[in-house]
Amino acid sequence: MNRRTGAIIVALVCIATLTSCSDSVSQPSASSAPPSDSDLEAQGLRIGAILARTGSFAELGAAQIAGVQVAIDEINAGGGIAGLDVEVAVKDASDAQNPDVAASSAQALIEDGVPAIIGSSSSSVSLEIIDEISAAGIVMVSPSDTFAGLSGSSGLFFRVVPPDTVHGDVLGNVVISDGASNVAFIVAHDPHAMGLRDAAAATIYDAGGQLVSGNSGQEFDAGTTTFSAIVADALSSGPEAVVVLASPDRTREVLLALVAAGQNMSKVYLADSNVVNYGVGAEGLPAGALTGAQGTLPGQPPPDEFAARMSAVDPDLTTISYGPEAYDATMLISLAALEGDGVDADTIRQHLSSVSGAAGGTECSGWTQCARLIDEGERIAYRSVSGAGPFNAANDPSSAVIGIYQYNAENTPAGQRIEEVEAPLP
Repeated sequence: MNRRTGAIIVALVCIATLTSCSDSVSQPSASSAPPSDSDLEAQGLRIGAILARTGSFAELGAAQIAGVQVAIDEINAGGGIAGLDVEVAVKDASDAQNPDVAASSAQALIEDGVPAIIGSSSSSVSLEIIDEISAAGIVMVSPSDTFAGLSGSSGLFFRVVPPDTVHGDVLGNVVISDGASNVAFIVAHDPHAMGLRDAAAATIYDAGGQLVSGNSGQEFDAGTTTFSAIVADALSSGPEAVVVLASPDRTREVLLALVAAGQNMSKVYLADSNVVNYGVGAEGLPAGALTGAQGTLPGQPPPDEFAARMSAVDPDLTTISYGPEAYDATMLISLAALEGDGVDADTIRQHLSSVSGAAGGTECSGWTQCARLIDEGERIAYRSVSGAGPFNAANDPSSAVIGIYQYNAENTPAGQRIEEVEAPLP
């Protein structure tokens, strides 16, 4: 695993549009019935992806779609699999407020006969479609689903991000290490947000602190748009720190309400998908509003060269969050097919852990290097761009990296340090 230590300074910004990226992804034609095994072998590897083009997590989806395409371009430039290009069909995941979108996308990919699906962009969406996808015998590799309950939920479900239990422990320690004991949480009624809250709360309680607001049963509905009363209630408990766990669009409204209420924003903490650039002005926040606020986010900042490749795929990208994870998911699926000499779901499932390095092997990165080693008969240990380690027995990464960010006067998060963490079995 490629580990980076020391202080890392990196700015993250949010996404404006998704259009150009989605247009760039190669699309196989749909069919009315799943193709036969012989058809699959003739066509090569065809991967599906269910990633957010619309809805609350669209900011993540654009970067993920770009990450997938970077991998596809690299694989095909390196000769593909058995001389055939790898293709990907990207469908919209949207969000939990629009469950029919992901359900329709899953059904379309099942009918298309894909052996593996990358997705989705949020745990709440994956929980809606995972049973249907697993029942069809399709492998699912997620670049961003962190809900702890997904660990070991299906022998066909893998992810390249750590579960909330791991991330929540880091978040709780960041809050406690800053001297806060009484902590208020403002949390969306979403499996991921609630799971992250519960994990962070456990760490806070273990350190002698307490949650003074935002306990179980005090979440806000995902459709909430007005937050002044919710914020007032949280602040009335006299917290020394406020943690906001919600999608970026809802978090923006919560932050505006906190600013209006006079909250010291250097005592505000964000986590995961809402660690984005909130900007300055009419579409953002007052200048300097988030100065000193902190956020935690899985994954390590990728090399500049990788970020440039993502930008080349989609020039409109202004964030790369979870793009490296989507790249890793695509690479692992393709390497599993190559090692197993087959493009069916069972072959991919059987070889995913192997190519991730779960049983050791020669470390490698990128398609050309890893594919050459496989062709030479060597066992490989894929070195991920995101910093995720080999899969464990629950199909979670056995180790991972969590970045800690601090906001500047432009309301942009800059990386301060990374925490390397282990992901124990559930």
